[in-house]
Amino acid sequence: MLDTAFFTQTLLPALNKGLLVSLALIIPASILGFLGGVALGCVRVFGPGWLRRLGDGYTSLLRGVPLAIQLMMIYYALPKLGIYFAPYGAALVSFILCTAAYQSEYIRGALLSIRKGQILAAEALGFTRIQTVLWIVAPQAARRALPGCGNEIIYLIKYSSLAYLVTCMELMGEGKVVASDTFRFTEVFITVGAYYLTMVSLATWLLHALEKHYHIPGFGSR
Repeated sequence: MLDTAFFTQTLLPALNKGLLVSLALIIPASILGFLGGVALGCVRVFGPGWLRRLGDGYTSLLRGVPLAIQLMMIYYALPKLGIYFAPYGAALVSFILCTAAYQSEYIRGALLSIRKGQILAAEALGFTRIQTVLWIVAPQAARRALPGCGNEIIYLIKYSSLAYLVTCMELMGEGKVVASDTFRFTEVFITVGAYYLTMVSLATWLLHALEKHYHIPGFGSR
């Protein structure tokens, strides 16, 4: 028999509280990570040699080290250097830095797909390299990279569940506390999974709508 009192009085209030924290992590990390990915992708394609190598090194490092370790380093190791973050701040910074690294790969590929003739034409019209990148190349690349970048946002929703490792009590963290207190692991984690599935489904619908709105005619198929 379904214990409605457990769900309505214990589980759902705790998960709804955690959901707000999860959204407070996911939304700014998605926006800032995307913008950071655009900037990093532009640097890796159009920057001077030393800056390209620096951007490539950053991307390789962040993509090669598990996110759980990045969280631990920011929250537990940086205080040894006198740099302190609250649990929420540590999780948010880690998500932004990690997401930007992955987003930059999608942006870099999109930038390389822009025909060089556009760049040469812009320079012939008197645009500087920075103006060409900012006003002609980057907007097209961001639109072309939306499907890949949207996929990374889906991943972000799911790996936001790691924030509890640094005591940031988001959706997964709140569920883990309830499960540990009540030993009702099956009900708790099925419900937590349903929350994440709902978030991913809504994000997928919104991202498809964005892709359709910003679709470039003649590029890909719709």
